[in-house]
Amino acid sequence: MSMRELVVLGTASQAPTRARNHNGYVLRWDDEVILFDPGEGSQRQLLHTGVTATDLTRICVTHFHGDHCLGLPGTIQRLSLDRVPRPVAVHFPAGGADYFARLRHASSFHETAELAVEPIAADGQRVALRGGGILEARRLRHPIETYGYRLVEPDGCRMLPQKLAAYGIAGPAVGELLRAGHLDVGGRRVTRDEVSVTRPGQRFAFVMDTGLCDNVYALAEHADLLVIESTFLASEAALAAEVGHLTAGQAARVAAESGVRTLVLTHFSQRYGDARRFADEAREHFAGDLVVAEDLTTVPVPPRRVPSAG
Repeated sequence: MSMRELVVLGTASQAPTRARNHNGYVLRWDDEVILFDPGEGSQRQLLHTGVTATDLTRICVTHFHGDHCLGLPGTIQRLSLDRVPRPVAVHFPAGGADYFARLRHASSFHETAELAVEPIAADGQRVALRGGGILEARRLRHPIETYGYRLVEPDGCRMLPQKLAAYGIAGPAVGELLRAGHLDVGGRRVTRDEVSVTRPGQRFAFVMDTGLCDNVYALAEHADLLVIESTFLASEAALAAEVGHLTAGQAARVAAESGVRTLVLTHFSQRYGDARRFADEAREHFAGDLVVAEDLTTVPVPPRRVPSAG
């Protein structure tokens, strides 16, 4: 059975705290199990979830600051220890290839896992996903080369039983109409569009360290689930802009203006003790489903939008 959900491994920025591990996020998306930004301790955090290294199909790194990548050595070595039977794709900013090479071989181990190393070299680069859909990378605004990612499922269609019945189309003929796009019935050609409605594909977006820029909005556009950094509160807005980060209010405004359904705030500065302040600030701008991420929680991708029959 297909599953679409986010498993949160860690939610701290820069330094872990007693309650928050370094970053780490796993997205289960049908045939894909994608590990995003494995910070220090990600391998151990996985042990507390239902996800194993053997499940992983892909690793995506937004940039090479330590809180987003220092879990790579252990994770990569675990792939070999567990003898993962399939290639695991790895994406990261091409300009950080030397960092990746050093992290990959940070210590001695017997490498048996196969990594399909596919760096991101251009804004808007796209990668085809297992089972369909596209993974797209967009350049963000941060002191070092940084990319955000989004998954885009192509639109499909939903057949309308009443309209099929009106034309007497049933059984194998429905599948034939879906495949061919049209069907001759009683001397009349019936097209797929006449008996179906568009089923919007789902979208997931992952936006880490960045100041506000056009690509933040491009990534978030119509996302069913947006995971976005909100390192600071509005009281530190000037600092956030200076170091290339977002406030909770900025992240919430992006979500509201981009038509996001579920907003997940994360990557919190250790200076704040009460996470409710992030929710309060975000609620001033965003009325949809809001999650202030905590370590080892799971956030389901919202149910598919139901297309209108017109």
